Amino acid sequence: MSVTEAFAPGAIAKKPLVANPDLFTTKPSLIGLTRPQMAKALHEKGVPEKQLRMRVNQLWHWLYIRGVSDFDAMTNVAKDMREMLKEHFTIARPEIVEEQISNDGTRKWLLRFPSRGAGRPVEIETVYIPEEGRGTLCISSQVGCTLTCSFCHTGTQKLVRNLTAEEILSQLLLARDRLGDFPGADTPPGAFVPTGERKVTNIVMMGMGEPLYNFESVKTALLIATDGDGLSLSKRRVTLSTSGVVPEIYRTGEEIGVMLAISLHAVRDELRDMLVPINKKYPLKELLDACRAYPSLSNARRITFEYVMLKDVNDSLEDAKLMVQLLKGIPAKINLIPFNPWPGTNYQCSDWATIEKFADFINQAGYASPIRTPRGRDILAACGQLKSESERMRKTERLAFEAMMIAGHGEDDD
Repeated sequence: MSVTEAFAPGAIAKKPLVANPDLFTTKPSLIGLTRPQMAKALHEKGVPEKQLRMRVNQLWHWLYIRGVSDFDAMTNVAKDMREMLKEHFTIARPEIVEEQISNDGTRKWLLRFPSRGAGRPVEIETVYIPEEGRGTLCISSQVGCTLTCSFCHTGTQKLVRNLTAEEILSQLLLARDRLGDFPGADTPPGAFVPTGERKVTNIVMMGMGEPLYNFESVKTALLIATDGDGLSLSKRRVTLSTSGVVPEIYRTGEEIGVMLAISLHAVRDELRDMLVPINKKYPLKELLDACRAYPSLSNARRITFEYVMLKDVNDSLEDAKLMVQLLKGIPAKINLIPFNPWPGTNYQCSDWATIEKFADFINQAGYASPIRTPRGRDILAACGQLKSESERMRKTERLAFEAMMIAGHGEDDD
């Protein structure tokens, strides 16, 4: 398949586009390390203490500003230093097992990582959604999920393992590689990307898994992604979505400071207990109290509440009225998500007229309530359609893993 064909809408690249020669080695990666962690790793391999700050700054520049994945590309690093780095560390990207491009320009990558305790290499998916003025990357935090939300395809897959900070961050680096989003790189032929300097303008932690059940790795990766001397994404353009892990919501506000999204989906505890079972541990009152306490809330820094529209389940006008009451006092936006069907589900999407009536009521109450346009349905990359079956390693049966896709998250301006 030629480069042009590989980037044509509807194309599927089945053979690995990027191989990772270190997939089965134990060499640690420098990607995803904090500056102190990187300095410690270099010092343990013989780099003199007086050189550590300079060497860390060099590596940080090459990894996160220039986007290199080969130590030999670090032209201002001495050859003996590069040889030491190659011997002891890796900065290789994950293996791209498959790439799919939707007719609407949405891209989905199936990525392979080392087993790291899972028994066999694991596979995840990352999704890129281009829109006018922005390009949003949906990143996963776990292989599988423990939450068993009844309407989500990922709820049928058990948790395999957490992703490391390196693996979370590598999804962003690889997407920027493939889109020509590092200095000196060209955008691939036929790629649908936003106008402007950046192809990836926003990232959302809405892929497979519950980010706040992997807090430390997610925190490290997002702080590196928003570091002003590296990848330099604005925290207003980074959104973390949670189903409601209340203690870590407080920590997210204090320690990470990115935008917050809540997978709400019901406004009555008895219904949310069924749709989003974590509600049994952290019911609506506790969840909304944590939202009200989230730092720096304002009309410019609103919390997004995700609400999947399920026919005759949560789509009545009474549900809309109760939502307005529950969210009183919280600067908020409500994303209404038409349910995306998947094989075996008993749920149906609400009728369009019902969704519009629901949205109109929320809008009249003073809350922005956009109806999210489904994206990537033809490649099973839309909200709630993703599912990975890495625990069985059967790619031909894999659909992908979870994602709460993506449009409209984060602020448009820094």
